[in-house]
Amino acid sequence: MTTTETLAVRRQAGSRLIPLLAGAGFVVFWSSGFIGARWGTAYSSAVDLLAWRFLLAGTLAAVVLAIRRPRISRADLVTHVAMAFLTQFVYLGLIFTGIDHGIPAGVTALIGSLQPILIATVAGPLLGERVSPVQWTGLLIGLAGVGLVVADDLGHSSPLLFLLPFGGLLGLVAGTCIERKRKPQAHLLDALCLQSLVSGVLFVGFATATAQMTVPHELGFYGAAVWLVVFSTTGGWGLYLVNLRLSGATRISSLLYLVPPTTMVMAYLMFHETIGLLAAFGIVVCAVAVLLIRRPDRRTGR
Repeated sequence: MTTTETLAVRRQAGSRLIPLLAGAGFVVFWSSGFIGARWGTAYSSAVDLLAWRFLLAGTLAAVVLAIRRPRISRADLVTHVAMAFLTQFVYLGLIFTGIDHGIPAGVTALIGSLQPILIATVAGPLLGERVSPVQWTGLLIGLAGVGLVVADDLGHSSPLLFLLPFGGLLGLVAGTCIERKRKPQAHLLDALCLQSLVSGVLFVGFATATAQMTVPHELGFYGAAVWLVVFSTTGGWGLYLVNLRLSGATRISSLLYLVPPTTMVMAYLMFHETIGLLAAFGIVVCAVAVLLIRRPDRRTGR
């Protein structure tokens, strides 16, 4: 094999490895958000926790932006402000509030796992993303798998409370569609910092206006806030933006099927929550579903 052929093979392997690592990292870091929510809301309200989370993240973001001094177009600025409002303020605000009011994290993750279906049926055609029959099969199998994972948690909360995470889900879907439609050109680091800064203003302003901003005395609360900044904001949302640019909205959304199983494993390791046989079977079903959804289209090579 010539040197040129060797380099070509390495580039091809690298082009496949990067999306795989980005996808795996996204699942782990995104799942950590549910753990941080459960951890932090044990000490204070969801709004207070989110305000402190984005106060820290926004401060760091402001420092990074001040050092980098990026040139961001007006169109990109509008896009990222809209995304911060929809995917952070609306999505996280309603998700955390639901958990704070007693909705189990597994059920919340199940509702979040409806995103691939919404993306495929509503947003996909608008974005020009075709969903193959095999991917449709994977979408439905994945939804069934998530249902198995969280089956034991269903029926423990008021039905009206489910409107909170479902409303948050709609915010995430809308923000995802805006990003894929407008395709902002700003550097990913600048995009992450800008959205974190805007989210900090929104959450701190809302918490202050509603008298929910406090100064908790428990170190565990600030541990949860730092956890959310490092793993959920920087890792989870940062890799969400990376995956959006590497693949279509349907494929990145399909990874959300792996979030409830991963969350359960993390909860078992951190809070000693048990995993039943039904949930273990559901984890396998979710993995099969994601493989089907992310299977390349033979006719397009994508």
